[in-house]
Amino acid sequence: MTAAPAIQTFPRRVRLLTGADYQRVFEDARRQRGRDLTLLYRRSETGEARLGLAIGKRHVRHATDRNRIKRIVREAFRVRRAQLPPVDMIVLARGGAASADRRALRAEIDSLLERLQ
Repeated sequence: MTAAPAIQTFPRRVRLLTGADYQRVFEDARRQRGRDLTLLYRRSETGEARLGLAIGKRHVRHATDRNRIKRIVREAFRVRRAQLPPVDMIVLARGGAASADRRALRAEIDSLLERLQ
């Protein structure tokens, strides 16, 4: 088995890690809305796309559902990272995300990321 290309990893430098990173996006964000997910984004100061997740208990009650949504979004970001413009983005879950199946969520996040091009 061969290793995945380095571009398809999810290193720390492409994650929003601090509260200040999240606050900067929330203060000056553009928005892409889907049925179950919302994508907030703004131009990145680092020169590459970075991802943050805000999947709250208020909209997605069970931890297993929150974790499933995060895995799906991270995977979609990881695969498309090389084609994304340099933006900091935060993915928010809406009420129906918990009951949506994996394929529907993946198609939705792929669509939202495609609109960034």
